Amino acid sequence: MDDNNQPRQTGKAGRLHYGFVVLGLVILVVFSALGLARFGYTSILPAMQAALQLSNTQTGVLQSWNLIGYLVTVVFSGVLAARFGPRVVIAVGLLVVALGMGLTGLIPTFGAGCAGRFLAGVGGASSNVPAMALLSAWFGARRRGLAAGAGAAGSSVGLIVTGPLVPAILQRAGADGWRVSWAVLAGLTLLVFTAAALFLRNRPAEKGLRPIGESEAESRPAAAAASVLDWASVYRSRLLWKLAAIYFGFGFSYIIYSTFFVRYLTGEAGFSRSGAGGLWLQVGVVSIVGGFLWGSVSDRWGRRAALFWVFGLQGTAFLLFGLGREAWSVYSSAALFAATAWSVPALMAALCGDLFGARLAPAALGLITLVFGLGQALGPYLAGAIADATHSFAPAFLLAGAVALLLGGGGSLFFLGGASRRSVSG
Repeated sequence: MDDNNQPRQTGKAGRLHYGFVVLGLVILVVFSALGLARFGYTSILPAMQAALQLSNTQTGVLQSWNLIGYLVTVVFSGVLAARFGPRVVIAVGLLVVALGMGLTGLIPTFGAGCAGRFLAGVGGASSNVPAMALLSAWFGARRRGLAAGAGAAGSSVGLIVTGPLVPAILQRAGADGWRVSWAVLAGLTLLVFTAAALFLRNRPAEKGLRPIGESEAESRPAAAAASVLDWASVYRSRLLWKLAAIYFGFGFSYIIYSTFFVRYLTGEAGFSRSGAGGLWLQVGVVSIVGGFLWGSVSDRWGRRAALFWVFGLQGTAFLLFGLGREAWSVYSSAALFAATAWSVPALMAALCGDLFGARLAPAALGLITLVFGLGQALGPYLAGAIADATHSFAPAFLLAGAVALLLGGGGSLFFLGGASRRSVSG
C-alpha cells in the first residue's frame, strides 16, 4: 500500500506488475486443463483407437465423457471460486486433471476409459473456469480482452507441445505408446499444479496493487458496485442467457473439428500420422497470435464485432474441411481455424468481467460455460455416429460449419444487437 492506503498500480519502481505473473500461470493452467487433457486426445486418438479396437462412435463417446465431466462441474467451480477464492479451486482441479489422464493411460476396457476421461473433464472445469475469470480481477476493462486472449492461448501451447511430442512417444514406445503419452501429459500437469499452488494470488490487493490498466478513480466505483451485486443478478440476466446460446454454438462446432482433425486427415485425406501431427502443431503456433489479435480487437472495437468475425471465419473453416480433401482445402481450413481458435472463450471471459465485475465473473462464466458444455458433450457423440453411418466425418464438419455460422455468427449479430454496454455492442 502507498501512503494514503490506496492500492498501488505497481510494486517498487521498475518491478514487473504481479498481474503478469498471474497471467503466465493462467496460461499454464489452461495449457494443462484444456491443451493437454482435452486436445491431447486428438493426437493420441488414432493409436488409442487402433489398440483398443474402438469404433468411431466409441471414440466420440470417450471425448463426450470428458466433456460431460466438464459440464457437471463448471457451475460449481465458478461458485466455489467466487466464495473461497480461485487459487485453491484451481490447484485441486489440476490434481484431478492429472489423475484422470493417468487413469486413461492405464485403462483395460472402454468403460474404464470413460471414467478416466470423465475425471479429466471434472478437473478441467475446476481449474480452467476460475483461472480465466481470475483475469478480470487482475486486469481493468481496457486490458481485459487482451489478457483473456493471452490466457486462452494456453490451449495453443497444448497443441504445440502435443503435436510433435505424442508422435515421438508413439514411435519410440510402440504399441503402448498411447499409454506412455497419457502418463507424460499427467506428469506435466503435476508440474503446473505445483507452480499454481505456490504462486497464484486471488486479487491484486493481496500484493498491495490495483488491476493493470485501472486507475484509482476507476477502482473505487468498482469496489462499491461489487458490494451491492447478488447471485440472482447473474442468473436473471437475459443478456447472459443470450451469451450462453452463442457459446453453445461454439462448443458444439469447434469440438467436432478439434477432436477429429487428426483422425480425418489420417483416415480420409491421405495424411501420414506425422504429417497430420505437424499440421496440428502449426495450428497451435498460429493460434497463439489469434488470441492476442481478437482480444485486442474486442478492446478497441467491441466484443460483439469480434465475436461476429471470429464465428464467420471459423464456420468457413469447418465447411472447407467437410467440402473437400484437397490440399488447398485442408490447409485453408487449418489456417482459418488457427487464426480464431480460442478467441471465443477469451471474449466470453472478458464479457463476464465487463458485465458482472470481478467478484461475480467466475459465477457468470460458469453458468454460460455450462450451456457451452452441453454443446461440447453433444458434438463428438453426434459426429462419431454420423461418421459410422456415412463412413466419413465430412458431413459432421459441414454440420459444425452451419452451427457456427447460424448460431454463433448470427447470434452475435442479432442477440447482442440491443445490448447497452459499449463493450458488448461495439
